[in-house]
Amino acid sequence: MQMDTAKMIDHTLLKPEATQEEIIKLCAEAREYGFASVCVNPVWVKVAAEELKGSNVKVCTVIGFPLGASTTAVKRFETEDAIKNGAEEVDMVMNIGLLKSGEDEVVEADIRSVVEAARGKALVKVIIETSLLTEEEKVRACEISMRASADFVKTSTGFGSGGATVKDVLLMRKVVGNKLGVKASGGIRDWNDLKSMLEAGANRIGASSGVKIMNGQAAEGQY
Repeated sequence: MQMDTAKMIDHTLLKPEATQEEIIKLCAEAREYGFASVCVNPVWVKVAAEELKGSNVKVCTVIGFPLGASTTAVKRFETEDAIKNGAEEVDMVMNIGLLKSGEDEVVEADIRSVVEAARGKALVKVIIETSLLTEEEKVRACEISMRASADFVKTSTGFGSGGATVKDVLLMRKVVGNKLGVKASGGIRDWNDLKSMLEAGANRIGASSGVKIMNGQAAEGQY
């Protein structure tokens, strides 16, 4: 069970002060535990790709992070650059302000641009930052992500005002059905947190505390 669960965890280090030494350690842990991926900032993608060469662990990075307010052209370039450097998964932040402004078509085009840049090369997960959205906006965010042909919707950046909740994961799974994956991230600190997210319908977990979780320990911190 734990081995299978490890394959659902994106072992994450997105702190701005993260050092190269810490990224290398993250990759070593991911190899050891068999995590799905390491999730790192774009500047570390090359390092992670080199460290994980020959393993089954993917390199995941973030696009338009953490606000989602970059222009579409910048997000597309960031995606292309990340893939060129070795990323196989990208977690892009939805433009929350445009969503709240009712500009659904513009938000969809923003996501679709990243999806097209990644097509056949990398999975695309859309971070909808649930803590900033109403129920209706969460539903729209998931529907837009589906229309834009994303692969996953994701709860949080881990840098917002709140993280993953069972209620949000249940809602997201209800909206996307089996068409998209659901990634729960933000505040998942122990085995019980992880188990509750999986039971609610998540099939990927973003956590900086993956090692502690796998060892039955509890961690502190937002991500």
